[in-house]
Amino acid sequence: MSGFCGFTGIGDEENIVIKNMVERIVHRGPYGADFYVADEISMAARIDFTGNEFLTITDAYVIVFDGELYNFAELKEEIEATGAKIETETEVLMHLFEKNGEEMLNLLRGPFAFLIYDRKNNEIFAARDSFGIKPLYYGVFGGEFLFSSEIKSFLDYPEFEKKLNRTALEQYLSFQYSVLDETFFSGVFKLPPAHFLRAKHAANSEGTSQEPHAPPQPGTDSAVKIEISRWWQATFSPDIGAIIDEEIEKIDEAVAESVKIHAEAEFPIGTLLSGGVDSSYITAASSKKIENAFTVGFENAGFCEIQQATAFCEEIGVVHIRKTISPEEFWEVLPDIQYYMDEPLADPAAVAQFFACELAKEYVPCVLSGEGADEFFGGYTIYHEPLSLAPITRLPPFLRKFICAFAKIMPNIKGKNYLIRASKEVEERFIGNAFIFSEDERKEILSYPTGAKISEVTAPIYHKVKSLDDVTKMQFLDLHLWLPGDILHNADRMAAANSITMRVPYLDKPVFEVASKLPTRFRVNKSTCKYAFRRAAARHFKGEKKRLGFPVPTREWLRQEKYAAIVRDAFNEEYMLKFFHVEKLQSLLDRHLRGKEDNSRKIWTVFSFALWYREFFS
Repeated sequence: MSGFCGFTGIGDEENIVIKNMVERIVHRGPYGADFYVADEISMAARIDFTGNEFLTITDAYVIVFDGELYNFAELKEEIEATGAKIETETEVLMHLFEKNGEEMLNLLRGPFAFLIYDRKNNEIFAARDSFGIKPLYYGVFGGEFLFSSEIKSFLDYPEFEKKLNRTALEQYLSFQYSVLDETFFSGVFKLPPAHFLRAKHAANSEGTSQEPHAPPQPGTDSAVKIEISRWWQATFSPDIGAIIDEEIEKIDEAVAESVKIHAEAEFPIGTLLSGGVDSSYITAASSKKIENAFTVGFENAGFCEIQQATAFCEEIGVVHIRKTISPEEFWEVLPDIQYYMDEPLADPAAVAQFFACELAKEYVPCVLSGEGADEFFGGYTIYHEPLSLAPITRLPPFLRKFICAFAKIMPNIKGKNYLIRASKEVEERFIGNAFIFSEDERKEILSYPTGAKISEVTAPIYHKVKSLDDVTKMQFLDLHLWLPGDILHNADRMAAANSITMRVPYLDKPVFEVASKLPTRFRVNKSTCKYAFRRAAARHFKGEKKRLGFPVPTREWLRQEKYAAIVRDAFNEEYMLKFFHVEKLQSLLDRHLRGKEDNSRKIWTVFSFALWYREFFS
């Protein structure tokens, strides 16, 4: 675990700005920081428990890096064959960049975000890994280019102006996470996964002024010219003639090889274990190398997997460490969670993830975790929907349109929602694993609707897979939105908050290459999701593993006045009046509290924003 930050231009005399910026992300590497300061740029990187160099300086380049290269030894050997001497991963990156330019990115195996400063040409090159495991933010403020692993570093830059991006808030209300490239902070952008950027001060920038909260999009006139390009595209190309036994073998080989390289280390490693197949597969496959497996749960019935996880660890011979989270502990940590997130995230599982990482850090500095398997292999229950809706979706469009119109005037009886959803194309009904507020519902609760359309986010992604089946379209959308925006954002920040490294073996290109070729019937069928994957995992343990994935009893808590009162107070904060019709929010809460409706996800989404705003703006 590491992190970096910096800015172009002349710094202050005592370098207080860059020191404060990197101190904001001390949790990403609490063992100190390395610096490079010149008139053209100031850069800093945190130092983790290994003491590895994440900032390296040569006559030609300066690099800051967050990540790991699992093919470091192989790349080192190839480079040293040319006569060079290599000691660190950052030196590998610089040699590859000098020789191959942006093509170097296709040679890397592992999670990464890095930035290289070309000292001779006064240019910046930065890149992010294939699936978005490591974060990278940037913006232009006061005519200078800022960058960091976490947005909070920007708070200490004198020209940075905090301004809420209202469009980001509106879209967040539907998706439950920050889904746009421009973040909740106007002018701050996230580099998308599998993209790189080049930045350089424009030749004619002298004398120009730049609004600090409105940095340019690539290609616009500005004091800083920024160009962003995609360097790799994840695509599904199902092999319809595939044979199930052969595919199971390929999955098991790819997962075993990936787990092997992810579990190699000179320090102890553990796993985060729920009762599901993903983490169980990793734990079983790495059982001879890991120290412990860690599980958290809640006292509420149906929200604890500790018992199943303990039995599983006894079966495979792994020491099991567990913790039951009390409601008081959960609610107390919520403001800190939103601070570490940088942007509001309304996935309650993130809080359970925080406690799992907090538990693990007492024993190991690094854990393996099961993120990515659902998106790769078709694991979410919602992926069944195209099969269950098929009797209607196969009908001609004019019939479906009639059915939809009829269903909308029906009373609220069982089957109404089925007919409405079945009458729509998948591009209309599916925006990811979370669909919280519809556009009409957003207009009702927001005091300012911006008119942002959900399709503005989803349509460009769906367009890339318009010829594929609905299940694959859904996976492709989740791979590009839900996975980096919710799952991996959560994983990175909760691990970083506890200063540990989280490795994700499924999110490895060789694993995806196998998954991408599976025909849909080997991913999702009428009986189960992740069909071929489950059969591969079943080679390593007994019995079916049912997925819960660190569930959180927020619905139950929000029907208790003790916790509803906390939410009510947050809704009544004066700043909430700037964004919401608060009486509408209180109505959502009251109807849920009385048991008339299940509004828990809607309430939690707005409540998470309220906590986040309090941390950063109020």
